[in-house]
Amino acid sequence: MHLTHELELFHGHKVTQILFKDVTNAAELRQSAIAGKIKGALLNPTMVVNPFQVLVAANKAFNLQNSGKMKTRSLYSEIIFNLSPTNNISEAFKKFGISDGDDSVLVVLVHSEDESKLLSDIIALVNGQQVPVEDVSSLSDQAKIKKLYKVTSQEDKCGTLLDAVICRMATKDVM
Repeated sequence: MHLTHELELFHGHKVTQILFKDVTNAAELRQSAIAGKIKGALLNPTMVVNPFQVLVAANKAFNLQNSGKMKTRSLYSEIIFNLSPTNNISEAFKKFGISDGDDSVLVVLVHSEDESKLLSDIIALVNGQQVPVEDVSSLSDQAKIKKLYKVTSQEDKCGTLLDAVICRMATKDVM
């Protein structure tokens, strides 16, 4: 149900994604994350095209943390920020973080230890149905994503939406 990848450049460190739908306690989860009680990024899955998009953001965040160049205060807020095509931190949280009324959440954990305790802790906190992370595209709002990332119809013809999103995420620091 969850998806775990090892960060290739940082051996021993992993990124785990867990997707929930029919969530009834998004407001409580958001408050816990703000208070630092949840050691993970809580994402709005309607703005995620594919789990690879999240993996790219997490890898970039971990790299920036290790080099001391993060623009936000924590690794998990940096993941949310790295999903955004702009350099506006508060806008990134509005678009990619969960809101009080959301009924789905994608949880992202970065860890080095055995994940079973982390997973069970998160699963216990979320009042919702865990679904396979690969199903995130079924929750995606592609029209909103295209508008936010300014994906043109020409790009749609020659590549995928995921390609366009990853390109924007990767180049936002140099544009």
